[in-house]
Amino acid sequence: MADSGRPRPADPDAAESRTASPLAGKKRAQQSPGLRSKYQSSAPGHCFKKVTLTKPTFCHSCSDFIWGIIGFLCEVCNFMCHEKCLKTLRKVCSSMTPSLVQVPVAHCFGPAGQKKRFCCVCRKQTEGSTALRCEVCELHVHADCAIFTCADCRSCHLDGILEQDTFHHHWREGNLASAARCEVCRRSCGSSDVLAGMRCEWCGITSHAACYLGMPAECTLGRLRCMLLHPACVRLDSRNFSKMHCYRIAESCSHELDNSDDADLSAAAAPASKDGQPAASESGKQFLKVFDGNDAVKRGFFRLVSITKNEEVVEAALRAFYLPDDPQDFELHEIGGLQRLHSDDILNRNGSPDNRNSLKDGGDSWLLRAKPRVTEVIKVYTDWPKSSVAFISVSVSDSSTTSSVLAEVLSKLDRQEEDLSKFSLLEVCMSSKQVQRQTLTPQEKLRDKLREIRKVSLRQMNQTRFYIVENKNRAVRVELLIGGLTPLLTTEKYTQLIEEHLAIKSHLVTISNFYLNQGAVVLQISCFAEAERIYMLAKDTSINNKTLTSLVIPAITQNTLGADVCPLLVFVNPKSGGLKGRELLYGFRKLLNPHQVFDIMNGSPLAGLHTFREVPRFRVLVCGGDGTVGWVLGVLEAVRHKLTCREPPIGIVPLGTGNDLARILRWGPGYSGEDPYHILVSVCEADEVLMDRWTILLDAQDVSEDGKENDFLEPPKIVQMNNYFGLGIDAELSLDFHLAREDEPDKFTSRFHNKGVYVKVGLQKISHTRSLHKELQLHVDGQEVPLPNIEGLIFLNIPSWGSGADLWGSEVDSRYEKPSIDDGLLEVVGVTGVVHMGQVQSGFRSGIRIAQGNYIRLTLRKPIPVQVDGEPWIQPPGHIIISAAGPKVRMLRKSKQKQKKSSANMRDGHSDSPSSRDGH
Repeated sequence: MADSGRPRPADPDAAESRTASPLAGKKRAQQSPGLRSKYQSSAPGHCFKKVTLTKPTFCHSCSDFIWGIIGFLCEVCNFMCHEKCLKTLRKVCSSMTPSLVQVPVAHCFGPAGQKKRFCCVCRKQTEGSTALRCEVCELHVHADCAIFTCADCRSCHLDGILEQDTFHHHWREGNLASAARCEVCRRSCGSSDVLAGMRCEWCGITSHAACYLGMPAECTLGRLRCMLLHPACVRLDSRNFSKMHCYRIAESCSHELDNSDDADLSAAAAPASKDGQPAASESGKQFLKVFDGNDAVKRGFFRLVSITKNEEVVEAALRAFYLPDDPQDFELHEIGGLQRLHSDDILNRNGSPDNRNSLKDGGDSWLLRAKPRVTEVIKVYTDWPKSSVAFISVSVSDSSTTSSVLAEVLSKLDRQEEDLSKFSLLEVCMSSKQVQRQTLTPQEKLRDKLREIRKVSLRQMNQTRFYIVENKNRAVRVELLIGGLTPLLTTEKYTQLIEEHLAIKSHLVTISNFYLNQGAVVLQISCFAEAERIYMLAKDTSINNKTLTSLVIPAITQNTLGADVCPLLVFVNPKSGGLKGRELLYGFRKLLNPHQVFDIMNGSPLAGLHTFREVPRFRVLVCGGDGTVGWVLGVLEAVRHKLTCREPPIGIVPLGTGNDLARILRWGPGYSGEDPYHILVSVCEADEVLMDRWTILLDAQDVSEDGKENDFLEPPKIVQMNNYFGLGIDAELSLDFHLAREDEPDKFTSRFHNKGVYVKVGLQKISHTRSLHKELQLHVDGQEVPLPNIEGLIFLNIPSWGSGADLWGSEVDSRYEKPSIDDGLLEVVGVTGVVHMGQVQSGFRSGIRIAQGNYIRLTLRKPIPVQVDGEPWIQPPGHIIISAAGPKVRMLRKSKQKQKKSSANMRDGHSDSPSSRDGH
């Protein structure tokens, strides 16, 4: 069982009972020369032995180099330290991690990145493709170590079940950069050589493992608190929804992990022990296959335990499964036989031949079982605020029921006068992948429940808690955003489609919002089972050959937001910028509340804007190319009337190829691996500016002389333009590039390769000639404008085109005003061909200035390639009208000043180095 719900100084007595030899009485009295001496520490769970160092080694406690050849190594978790650090050690063993959990929250495992990290279970470096990381916190593990982690992820929302009374630091050990400094003693606490140091995953302060318990428990959220969505402001009734579903993380990651379970088992079963010893055939050692319960036998999950001279096998088996219990309470059962191996049976390769022969003859597969107990003690945790105790210890026997345990707990809490029927006993399994909760019936026998859990898995027993909870009649409210419907239908038609394909129950489900332009509806559901059914059914449902999408939407209680808080809504396109988009998505989830970070490919921008619809003021950060920014702006324009904050300012992290809008707003030509923390600070300090947006009406009509032969007239359509609109050779190059990318999308993962393809298609068009002035007619502000002999016509809203080129030019001309992004004017420029475009992009020439105005009318006599903000197509003959699109949009322009340093920054534990957070 877990020790405590709140971190506190370790109990030396408990440490002694766990680190002492299981045969402490009888065997130590005999002074057997074969027994290894064990060394006590002030932190529970560790089992230290003195080792001789054969290579340079660093202490995991103080991160200093261990001078000399003697160190102290924990046989359970591989914790290495100085002898002097044993007395001040505060970091408990990996086997005791469940005892530190405050609110059980499952992890969201996904493939790890390429950076050097250390496993939080075995403390060894993670290498290769089998390493995993949590997408929400800084937990890094080997694939075969993930099963030994518990549900100690960050608590990012309230679910109405188990909640904290105050907001505490959430400490995670290790994987700090070497430049990190302790908040208490100001000495270096990070290391790139070992898993050392502690960091709060909310405010970012760092500390030594020996210092962090002396710091105030309450967390202030640090430098980013002004843009961070506080967990107390987010409510989500999730119950059995996995954290992958709650945080809208792409399910491919979880599927890969689920499918890798078998691979993990084979990896754990490989011919190597937990301490990395070679196989028996290589070292001459013998190994036992040890299972920790019926579930492990069924799944084939075992740990290899080496049989060495004077090896206490039961104790070694407990260490292999990271179990902190007393070995005298366990025994090994041969699978398929009757033989038992108790904790006081020592396998001695030079000893009794009977023991070894029985192992050889009986087989090498053994089952670790708990011995029968007359009585035992369980710890019942309290879930209500301001409780003076973390848990109550209760002795249970065969006659103990849930009701009798509840009565004893209430008596010890001086609440025996309260009605017992108002309370329940909640069983919580804190598995790393999902927290499972079950309310026990009043007459259920606790001993039978404990025996059942231990029989299934001893690891599960170590990760199981019991809570006393007050029965509350809370109204269930789950919101699902159902997308993928045909846009622009009537509300009655949407209701009919939902009722027909999802078979919703009208007394449990209501449609609270319709987003007609986006083809989406929001369902409000008052039953967990119905919500889970609809969620899974929608993902397997197709309407008009288009699969529906289903997302769980949290509720933000805007009245609990601080007056100085302006939360940041982050959209990331993981397909932009190669793998950089995915790394940014991970980085922002880790620095902020994951409920404010959205994968734009998993639900479109609508999911984030609907979540923030009632927030009085917020900012938006878009990570992607110009097309992604235009997508967000388009959805924002469509749903603006449903937002409390109708004009949120928008910042950009450029992940595309051109990134022209990001360039003129000072966010740079492209993302080059900047630390996500510094990006967020820059967003916090950015200035707000206004930018024009334009509406383009494309009305295909029969206006050509040979129009009778043309049968392909399209219906009128409206598109929004932010950067520029091009016709002719410029759009033709974009179209060729777009078609090449559609044919081989996997090759278009870097800006360098994309620009190379642009050059290639440009060279193919170098001899192309087109008399554009004969194919269209231009009117600007009601006046016809004659066109020179050009091949491309471009309308500019921003002074950047084609990856940063100044197409308009910097020359002063009294006929035109100086271009600006908020002047309400479009600049009309022509180019004579590919050579001219290349000269413009090289800075040798500028375009041909034609006009400047705010109302444009074009008449196309032939089909012409066109492109809007990099999205190309062939436009049939007809009319094109460009006009201002309502109010200007508010954008964020990066400040010219360097990021401000303040005393508050230092108090929050952040230095100017990116490594102060996580070593990015």
